Amino acid sequence: MADKDLRYPLTAFNFGVEITMPGAASPLVGASFSECDGLEMTMEVKTIREGGNNSRQIRLTGPLAYGQLVLKRGMTRDRSLWDWFDNVMIDPTIRATAEVVMFAQLEGALQPTARFILSSCLPVKLKAPALNAKDGIVAIEELQVAYEQLSLKKPPEPETES
Repeated sequence: MADKDLRYPLTAFNFGVEITMPGAASPLVGASFSECDGLEMTMEVKTIREGGNNSRQIRLTGPLAYGQLVLKRGMTRDRSLWDWFDNVMIDPTIRATAEVVMFAQLEGALQPTARFILSSCLPVKLKAPALNAKDGIVAIEELQVAYEQLSLKKPPEPETES
């Protein structure tokens, strides 16, 4: 990747989502979402004041809190999200891994530019589409996923010619 590519902001419309169950040969679902939100982590800050020193406070890091991933897609006959939710109701220890990949046009091809890894994913809300006969719009289902850890994976180093 050329240095000039690092200066430009990434776009939010080219992305893919892949949810994988442990031991599964193929992903539970991949890249079929139209919206993705909730990639966030917040560090709690502990404030300590020194006795007799009113002009300064000490800030210490506290525990991390993670957001809740919200995924939306046009509903199809694919039941994989519903099956995952049902399986977690039967066995609450089931967890998945999710990857949210952002893509950008680099050097004439669509390439991954950022990869968010979500560990120990648990479906916490599955919402069926709102139904209204007069609207004639696409039926959108929504999945909310709690996760225990979020990391941003480094992209592979570009190959250099010698």
